Amino acid sequence: MSDRLSDGLGRDLLGRVLTAQRSWRSPGVSAGVVRDGELVWSAHAGSARLGSQPSPATDDTQFMIGSVTKTFTALTVMSLRDEGRLTLDDTIGDYLPGSRHARVLLRQMLAHASGLQREPVGHIWETLEAPDREAFVAGVEEAEQVLPAHHAFHYSNLAYGLLGQVVERVTGEDWEHVVRARVLEPLGMTRTGLAPAPDRAIGYQVDPYAGTAREEPLFELNATAPLGGLWSTVADMARYAAYVTSPDGRVVSAETVDEMCRPLIMTDVDGWSGAYGLGFGMGRRGDRVYVGHGGAMPGFLTGLRVRRREGVGAIVFANASSGALSLTLATDLVEAVLDAEPTLASTWVPEQPRPDLEHLLGLWWSEGSPLTFFVRGGELWSRLSDDDPLSETRYAVEGAPGVAAGDRFRAVEGRERGELLEVVRAADGSVDRLYFATYAVTREPLAFADLT
Repeated sequence: MSDRLSDGLGRDLLGRVLTAQRSWRSPGVSAGVVRDGELVWSAHAGSARLGSQPSPATDDTQFMIGSVTKTFTALTVMSLRDEGRLTLDDTIGDYLPGSRHARVLLRQMLAHASGLQREPVGHIWETLEAPDREAFVAGVEEAEQVLPAHHAFHYSNLAYGLLGQVVERVTGEDWEHVVRARVLEPLGMTRTGLAPAPDRAIGYQVDPYAGTAREEPLFELNATAPLGGLWSTVADMARYAAYVTSPDGRVVSAETVDEMCRPLIMTDVDGWSGAYGLGFGMGRRGDRVYVGHGGAMPGFLTGLRVRRREGVGAIVFANASSGALSLTLATDLVEAVLDAEPTLASTWVPEQPRPDLEHLLGLWWSEGSPLTFFVRGGELWSRLSDDDPLSETRYAVEGAPGVAAGDRFRAVEGRERGELLEVVRAADGSVDRLYFATYAVTREPLAFADLT
């Protein structure tokens, strides 16, 4: 444990883990909390391995993370996208010519919006025999597209197996090798991979009535590994959670992680409490949206949750096939930290003079409503309302032929992102008006009739 959390909060978190381990009847539960890029707390309840001498887990004990693996596959795909080696509008047909699913897009598969059937062809969850590459690709032609693309969220392990094939065909290398080189090694995740160490945690199924624990067999996923085959540890997943909360370019750009963590499809149309982006799921509690993923494999249940704005994340492992609500507990741990020890605001410091922006600052009007321009962090911002941070926009200067320097800006963050802000000058060089997303912006409140 670390002293970076107060003793009272640490005890509260420990109590939650102990209660979960007992109520879930999981042989063991391991958890860790990340804040500001570091593992600041961890706990291990019960046993990673049963037997005559049960052994507890440590921060370096490996658990199978199941579908949390999908986030690694997605990051790998996005890193190839950022290098220009593929696009998200590429299709299955670009990599499996002649496939019956040739029109399905990579973007749709990443977001579980492709409509492809949930599982690879066969009964791999009964036999625990996963296909090799040849058998997997052959099975794709037997698989169904059970819903039209974007009709509804439809979770598809098959889609992520296909994304693994795309990675291999683009790079000419095994999926694990590519993930290791592009994600694991840059993040220092030395105990994460497809082959577990001898001291790994053992997975169990607990009889719901007798309460006895039976060891589950190892499941080697072969060509389906990209959908759920990785093993990892509290320490390694803490490094991963820290990266997701505050990406620094070691894997992909911060903008790309932001893109992956934006909702593309709702997972619950009625409640609007869940969504899925490009490889990452989102869950909402109250006013907070948490990002992460759950994972399930025979003998293991995993939950990863982060609150990116405050830089807090949690990982929870249980070595049980069923009953453990690992993703829920991970969210609970993050929420407890945010509620008990909220992130402190940074101190304000005066801005440096920006004479090049002075002519834009202050109160303007558009469509009869006030629009205030101001400087924050040395950059130009605007807001519609002091009470609504969602109404704010950040701008960057953009050059253009025939346009004076500083008379053309692009909205790069917030409201109307991507739109142009243009400065129009009078004959004497003074600013006459602005145009934002083609709407006139004037120093005085004007009716539409006044603009014609």
